[in-house]
Amino acid sequence: MVILRPTRKLHALLPPAAVSGQSDTALGDWYVNRLVVDRQPLLLLVSAASLLPILLPARDVRELPTRLAAIVATRLLRAGIEIEAVACERQAMEPVAIAPTVDRSVLGTMVDFAKAVPYYLEPGHWTRESLTLAEDRLAETPCRASQRAERVIFPDQKAPEVLRAKWLAARGTLPTSKIVVH
Repeated sequence: MVILRPTRKLHALLPPAAVSGQSDTALGDWYVNRLVVDRQPLLLLVSAASLLPILLPARDVRELPTRLAAIVATRLLRAGIEIEAVACERQAMEPVAIAPTVDRSVLGTMVDFAKAVPYYLEPGHWTRESLTLAEDRLAETPCRASQRAERVIFPDQKAPEVLRAKWLAARGTLPTSKIVVH
């Protein structure tokens, strides 16, 4: 199970349900916020455990819980994560529960990312490929940089670390499986 935590802007579209426990995934809960860049609505998703960002057009927001695992799997594969780890993470992301936000530091990171996104997208000329490049730039951003050096998080480095720690260390080796990305 994974918990999707929408901000208040999305609260009405993704109503919370009673959730007990926590996410079973390596990347933890996923936070989602809606932002507007160049008059185009976008969704910004951020992993609580790694702060890995995902940007996508804000279409079919109500269907986001059913698409979340595929969206995350596509992002992880593009980041070069082993297919077996991605398959394990994707499998652990079923079902998706909706709950309110609880981690203010993740929300703060989302605010920082939302402020940076317009600088990575060319006004009036951005495409899905531009969103991919913006995701990559955000993932290289040092997060929680006001803390000691060992506590600074670089999402593009932290995501593979937590995935390998959960899926490789727990099993010794990963099972061979196929993954279908939509």
